[in-house]
Amino acid sequence: MHGTVRSTLSVLVVAVAACSEADEHAMFGSHRMALRCPGGELPFRLTVEADADQGLRAFVGNGSERIEVPDVELGAQLVLRFPHYDSEVRLDVDGGRLSGTWTKRRGSKKTTRMAVTRGGDGPRFDLQAAGADLWPQGRYSVRFAKSADPAVGEFRRVDAAGAAWNCEGTFLTTLGDYRYLAGNTDGRTMKLSCFDGAHAFLFHATREPGGALRGDFWSSDSWHETWTATPDPDAALDDGWGLTRWREGAALDDAALRDLDGAPASLAAPRFAGKPMVIEVFGSWCPNCHDHGAYMAELHARYAERGLQVVGVAFEHDEDFARSARQVRAFVDRHGATFPILIGGLSDKAAATASLSLLDRVRSFPTTIFADRRGQVRGVYQGWSGPATGEAHARLRRRFEALVEELLAPIPADTESARGRCPRRRMLRCGHPWTSRSPSSATSRTAGCSAT
Repeated sequence: MHGTVRSTLSVLVVAVAACSEADEHAMFGSHRMALRCPGGELPFRLTVEADADQGLRAFVGNGSERIEVPDVELGAQLVLRFPHYDSEVRLDVDGGRLSGTWTKRRGSKKTTRMAVTRGGDGPRFDLQAAGADLWPQGRYSVRFAKSADPAVGEFRRVDAAGAAWNCEGTFLTTLGDYRYLAGNTDGRTMKLSCFDGAHAFLFHATREPGGALRGDFWSSDSWHETWTATPDPDAALDDGWGLTRWREGAALDDAALRDLDGAPASLAAPRFAGKPMVIEVFGSWCPNCHDHGAYMAELHARYAERGLQVVGVAFEHDEDFARSARQVRAFVDRHGATFPILIGGLSDKAAATASLSLLDRVRSFPTTIFADRRGQVRGVYQGWSGPATGEAHARLRRRFEALVEELLAPIPADTESARGRCPRRRMLRCGHPWTSRSPSSATSRTAGCSAT
């Protein structure tokens, strides 16, 4: 986890000394916190620690996931900042309380505010576990009421001694996954939640005769829909390699981009010429994109010396360029990214498609484009299966890295002369079989990041 913890030990000592004994007891340790959601309590785990070297530290937990809060400050309030999401939690600690507000700015016209309170030290949800044979687990075919596209649910039991949750899971879609969900089940009812500074997800479900699930999904304070799921060990999504395609005849310098200082920039710049490229289309506001961005930083670190060029193209929520650049820099800082990132414009998908003008349509943040050193597109992948998806994540990493190795392989002289060169500045041609499938039907709602 990259970022800085602003509190120093000396500041911590003074601040804690100013707290009453009840305040200190309320603040340190592990707490069951809950956002006040239209669907009820949306729980998450908050751990606050005093570190002799790093000062005050805080962690947000969703089952097996533990996220360090990058910026922690203790004054009149305990402030937990997630600068990469333009998000913060402010908590009052006086009188033994631990309560306050989560605020996330989603652009110049929208800000989310939700009350958050300490909810005791019991389980994530107050559901007493029944027999393990009744627990919803395994793979499910899922339908969300407001989406035309199918999803896949994966749920698993948790037997960790003393754990405050007894089930975990996630939902996979062709646009991204719902990251780490954790909760409890009593065999008939299942409740799962996630809070990571940007996402605030709450799922309720009831198990019906035959094992099917029927439930509700709330995202923050602004989204609600119903969903159904049927046990299906063979449930699968359309392959993300065929859902978004490179636009035939597209020129790299058609894309209207700027660097982080606001100067015009191009994917056809001389510094990129002759290099295999991985182009990451993303938004800094998107948790799936942060999972993807961490992997892009890893890829660049591993393969840059062999000639691979990773380039990010960010689409942000706000027309305020200074804010967009600040948020992208926070993304860079969080992941220690050393590859260049350009700004493409607004995250609205129609606007992003018009601005980028290289894909048939921008359907998902993130989307990944692979091009060889001749300028030929070898693959376009829509979405991302992050670490919460387990084997799906490992499998996708293997496919990405196999294609990177292919891009870096020397080009035989006879192949080069037979095919001819395709100047990167003029055009990228798409010839890889992974991009040959037709795009699926559009959906009015995007999963994962865009649902919030």
